[in-house]
Amino acid sequence: MNSDTLRMPARRRAAVLTSAAASVALIAAPSALTGPAHAAGGGAEGRADAVVLRTGLQISLLDKTVQVPLTASLNAVKAPASADSTTLSVRLDGVDQGRPFQVLRADVAEAKATADKRRAEGHAQLVRARVRVPGLPLLSLVEVEKVVSKAVCAVGERPVAESNLLGGVKVLGKQVALSVGGRTNVAAPGVGEVTLDLSRTRTTSRTAAATALELKVAVNPLSLNVAEVNGTVTLAEATCESPRAGQRPAAASTSGVKPQTGPAENLAETGGSSTTPYLAAGAAALLGLGGTALLLARGRARSRRRG
Repeated sequence: MNSDTLRMPARRRAAVLTSAAASVALIAAPSALTGPAHAAGGGAEGRADAVVLRTGLQISLLDKTVQVPLTASLNAVKAPASADSTTLSVRLDGVDQGRPFQVLRADVAEAKATADKRRAEGHAQLVRARVRVPGLPLLSLVEVEKVVSKAVCAVGERPVAESNLLGGVKVLGKQVALSVGGRTNVAAPGVGEVTLDLSRTRTTSRTAAATALELKVAVNPLSLNVAEVNGTVTLAEATCESPRAGQRPAAASTSGVKPQTGPAENLAETGGSSTTPYLAAGAAALLGLGGTALLLARGRARSRRRG
């Protein structure tokens, strides 16, 4: 019996080998068949934040052995969001027997932040607002008619930060004149001292930040079991970061793989892997074996016909 009858026919074996080699070639070098992938259109969205009021205060009780932190914020939002609560009350252990204490009350207290792939904007405003601290229940730390902050960051444009103070300002019950972009100290005998920074703005090539009013507080009210209040209070703050511009799509290739003339590319960047050269070599070997088997099969067939 001819041994060929116990094996796969030579013609079929060659076809299988050729098919397997073609499959390996598809796995090893898909970019040669499909061309380079297109870069995603558009860039990442920008970032924007806004907050109406933020406190970072330390409350010392009368015995000065205990400090209670007062860290709170009103209408703190991140894009895309908005908020318009007009009051902020807190409870502090050891202060006024734990009863609620109203830190802020305003007619209008708005914060809004928006962002997309072209523009990011933060906006915050306060209208007829009063800020109080524990230990001074009847005396406002600061009163403002209206403060507004805005930060705008757009693709291809320089970021803009603006803060405006409209109307008068009272600090510890005193009417004060503030200089835009300057610093003002207000002292109240027997109560303490407050330092105000008005309309602080900062921009970089891609970011902007605006703060309408920042107060550095150092008061010793000696009321409601409070000996000292130290820290900062920030009013109407807005920040933004420009969206990143999208990459230009790569041109599609119509002539297969371009020969490499420079240093080897990083395979992680091109979509290949470190095994790609070995797979390609295996594909070439299998293609060669398939062709050889096909030639041998044809030779044997011709010999049998002649015999």
